[in-house]
Amino acid sequence: MASHGFWFLGAENASGNGSQSPNTPRAWCQAAAQKFTGGIGSKLCALLNVGEAEKAAQAPVKAEDGSTAESCGCNEPCNCPKAAVCFSDLYSTDLLPALDGDAKTMNFLQEVVDILLAYIVESFDRSTKVIDFHYPNELLQRNNWELSDEPETLDDILISCRATLKYAIKTAHPRYFNQLSTGLDMVGLAADWLTSTANTNMFTYEVAPVFVLLEYVTLKKMREIIGWQDGRGDGIFSPGGAISNMYAMLLARYKMFPEVKEKGMSSVPRLVAFTSEHSHFSIKKGAAALGIGTESVICIKADERGKMIPSDLERRIIEAKQKGYVPFFVSATAGTTVYGAFDPLMAIADICKKHDVWMHVDGAWGGSLLMSRKHRWKLNGVERANSMTWNPHKMMAVPLQCSALLVREEGLMQSCNQMQACYLFQQDKHYDLSYDTGDKALQCGRHVDIFKLWLMWRAKGTIGFEAQIDKCLELSEYLYNKIKDREGYDMVFDGKPQHTNVCFWYLPPGVRYLEDKVEKMKRLHKVAPVIKARMMEYGTTMVSYQPQGDKVNFFRMVISNPAATFEDIDFLIEEIERLGQDL
Repeated sequence: MASHGFWFLGAENASGNGSQSPNTPRAWCQAAAQKFTGGIGSKLCALLNVGEAEKAAQAPVKAEDGSTAESCGCNEPCNCPKAAVCFSDLYSTDLLPALDGDAKTMNFLQEVVDILLAYIVESFDRSTKVIDFHYPNELLQRNNWELSDEPETLDDILISCRATLKYAIKTAHPRYFNQLSTGLDMVGLAADWLTSTANTNMFTYEVAPVFVLLEYVTLKKMREIIGWQDGRGDGIFSPGGAISNMYAMLLARYKMFPEVKEKGMSSVPRLVAFTSEHSHFSIKKGAAALGIGTESVICIKADERGKMIPSDLERRIIEAKQKGYVPFFVSATAGTTVYGAFDPLMAIADICKKHDVWMHVDGAWGGSLLMSRKHRWKLNGVERANSMTWNPHKMMAVPLQCSALLVREEGLMQSCNQMQACYLFQQDKHYDLSYDTGDKALQCGRHVDIFKLWLMWRAKGTIGFEAQIDKCLELSEYLYNKIKDREGYDMVFDGKPQHTNVCFWYLPPGVRYLEDKVEKMKRLHKVAPVIKARMMEYGTTMVSYQPQGDKVNFFRMVISNPAATFEDIDFLIEEIERLGQDL
């Protein structure tokens, strides 16, 4: 049965009311008032603009002293009114640490929380839009986004919060499939709020004791899952997979030529790196940033499914050596961005060992399959890698950002990156200095990304993540089986996808029967962009598209959203056909 979203909450209370659908906002609010404590249900109703009658019933009452009072949120009539704050007369300077600012701060933050709660509920409601799309110039004109010299009132600040969320993409929406990072986990969200409240830096134990220990514990657990003995090694959480991949390249270069740290690239021979032609662009970007150069990244051929061809890798390594170049880094991909392909890691590991080259696995997208007993075989051989990138903010649905670099050799990151700044990393501190992790990072200021992953892991357990990941792969297989023989659809490659990436063309009736192949491809190239634009303008769903090599634009459906269901996959197919039938 199709889910009705959060409005379904009121279904059991609406059975006796013939004039009111159980899925209407009014019914939902009646149920919410009973199910949520502290008046949250009534606040959500007001914030969701549900009915003038409800709003009138909740209107604040004018007190004799000129202030207003409103209900405390009790489910029963009571005599405990609370003063309503007039934010139009308040500024940020009235909040903590201002003298007597605690009550005003609590009221202001409660208003913000109410806005967020309303947005969260709306995001999971399938009857709402994924996006309220406006073109950039139009959106710039709809609101005053400019910065001013004079402060604005807290009322204006709250208005800005509402406007920002009004035009934001609902990435938690069950029908949002546009990126590799989708969904919104409630425990992860709570952890993110706590992290921002703690507002500390990850560079030393003295300023982030719990967070540093949680990073230590979690990275060790991830290394154990990779298969490194006793979880030994090293690692760090970075701002994203691209930076994690660059870290790996940096370490590989230092491992082979440690003098490069002080003397630079002029002190080493011409280095070359190898990666699949289907790999992420960050490999070349990292080479550019490290002064190695994009021309020194040799792209290895992939087969029709997008997997690196090992024989071509070895051929190109030998060829590079014959030219006097020094192969130092091979990046294999576990879950390519477009096809979701897994490179043959075992064969690649054999080649890297033979030629004494650092093996890195970019598992930003597919690394989380290690959590699944059913699917982890796709990463067989990862335990032989020197390093691995793993992004929990993708398949594990940890709130952005959360990316880990795992390294097999302990101490290498420290020696490669440390600068021993005496104002941070004093050597005579009274605790174990190995927990001052900041000197092994490229950053000085480093955001706390660990707590949301750790807290979600505690809440779900490994088996909870496993079930979540298995469900997403089951949904992708369902989509593949639905469209592989359906009229109007062509698969980009044959066979069941390895990951949740399902790549396909939709051929509208006007294109489907064209005999001129050149004209057919020319027109088909325009189909996906038009349908995507219509999706966004209607706000019904979002899915990505792109060309690949000589292939014209096709849809790349990826599923990482834990809220998605089989009914949402059915909806997507029907919506593509509805939006593209006239093309």
